Amino acid sequence: MSKDILYKKLSFGSKEISYELTYQERKTLGIRVYPDCSVKVIAPVETSEDNLKEKLKKKAPWILKQQNEFLSYHPLTPPRQYVNGETHLYLGRQYRLRIEPAQTNEVKLYRGRLIVFKRESQSPEKLLKEWYREKATSHFKATLRSLLPLFKKYKIEEPTLQILHMPTRWGSCTPKGKVILNPELIKAPKGSIEYVIIHELCHIVHHNHTKAFYDLQEKIMPDWKKWKERLEMSLT
Repeated sequence: MSKDILYKKLSFGSKEISYELTYQERKTLGIRVYPDCSVKVIAPVETSEDNLKEKLKKKAPWILKQQNEFLSYHPLTPPRQYVNGETHLYLGRQYRLRIEPAQTNEVKLYRGRLIVFKRESQSPEKLLKEWYREKATSHFKATLRSLLPLFKKYKIEEPTLQILHMPTRWGSCTPKGKVILNPELIKAPKGSIEYVIIHELCHIVHHNHTKAFYDLQEKIMPDWKKWKERLEMSLT
């Protein structure tokens, strides 16, 4: 059994798929796509390079689909330094950060700027994260309630909403119907926020990603793909 890991790339149209390759004593090719969008391939020892490429190209659409599915719930905003002039997102718009010394702590949006008024001992990062969380809680609750009537036919009661930081997901739904949303989602456009909430409400009706699930999502939000793409593209 070979345990050496090879790092390879596969071109598929305009896309490039990076993957880790190992060879083992097995009969079939194994491909796994992980939540961080990494791809691992386990090939039978006797597999030729040409045969491997041919099989991977056939599976490339599936690999890309899995990566896109994970990306739609994958916060990718780079770490911020919380210094003057840095850009920060709120509801899909970019704002320039300005930090001002003050007697009281406060965060305001004003003319394209995100202004943090802070006492000398206070961390601008902490104040801004608290502000984002407050805005997320308020906006998500209001959006959830505005979308519930679209599910009237399915007799969904207003679910419990939890705001929880998740490193690899924008949202999730528990088997008992609690909707969990990442506070970082408040940085996305309003339509993208609606898409994530609708996605989770659809899961209350259909728990898995079945055809019935996607049919319902399409019915409730016909342009969901556009907002999914905006979500993937905006928070980078």
